[in-house]
Amino acid sequence: MSRILVTGASGFVGRVLCRTLLQSGHAVTGLVRQRGSSVDGVQEWVHTGKDFEGLDAHWPSGLSFDCAVHMAARVHVMRDEAADPLAEFRATNVNGSLRVAVAAQRHGVRRMVFVSSIKAIAEVDGGQPLREDDPAAPQDAYGHSKLEAEQALTAFGSETGFEVVIVRPPLVYGPQVRANFLRLMTAVARGVPLPLGSIEARRSVVYVGNLAQALAQCATDPRAAGHCFHVADRDAPMVAGLVRAIGRHLGKPSRLVPVPVSWLRLAGRLTDRTAAIDRLVSDLRLDTSRIESVLGWQPAWSTDEGLAATAEWYRSTH
Repeated sequence: MSRILVTGASGFVGRVLCRTLLQSGHAVTGLVRQRGSSVDGVQEWVHTGKDFEGLDAHWPSGLSFDCAVHMAARVHVMRDEAADPLAEFRATNVNGSLRVAVAAQRHGVRRMVFVSSIKAIAEVDGGQPLREDDPAAPQDAYGHSKLEAEQALTAFGSETGFEVVIVRPPLVYGPQVRANFLRLMTAVARGVPLPLGSIEARRSVVYVGNLAQALAQCATDPRAAGHCFHVADRDAPMVAGLVRAIGRHLGKPSRLVPVPVSWLRLAGRLTDRTAAIDRLVSDLRLDTSRIESVLGWQPAWSTDEGLAATAEWYRSTH
């Protein structure tokens, strides 16, 4: 049994990870901002310091862990209204992450699993599934902050012997999903026509259960130390195919309009959304061979099974 600290334990991925760890017999403590926000069985440590300020000084006496899984972050948003988005992302995702690592190392934690994002290195794959050692070219403030956090944590680990494991997922979906994926499901459920019928781009996604199992193994498997891993479902569905599968599991017809990709790109230029449209119509596939070979990890759920579970949750709550 391992003792594991989870930041972001009350979030979408965090709650599933905590359940996964508990089911495997590990002792889990959630670092949360509000008491009572974690799943049953998780011990809670409430810390309200902004960007984990004061975490080292307020570490509870006698509380020790083998690993910290750090998921708490300022997340990517489509329209960021901050005056200086990069500064805001850096404050939380870089400085905050480093505070967690420094405090953990000082209090005897041996390993930190940092949940990064594929956006740390790319938005499209350039013709080949993305590998962990591909040149990094983040395209927005969120991606830059995640890459800088990876670099800062790796340097800290090299200096101190603190084990750092980096995990880069693509879009995460599953029951309780929010943001863009939830909006897509709602559009399909309501029969909204979507101009996605001609998009053949393939995009890697990861079911939250698959990601949670990968994170749990990275937290406890000695072989994970020092590695960066890409984690995704086995298949990378086409955008149009993903929408059709969502409709099938919701029991709703997917109203896909076959708008030519060239028209979508033109619309993107006219509405100042060129980058968003370019991402939508381009491949983004992840190569997961490293985690498969190093840890023997395999996704337990197919994308279709994950979509079925997500649709079942949506039907029961909406």
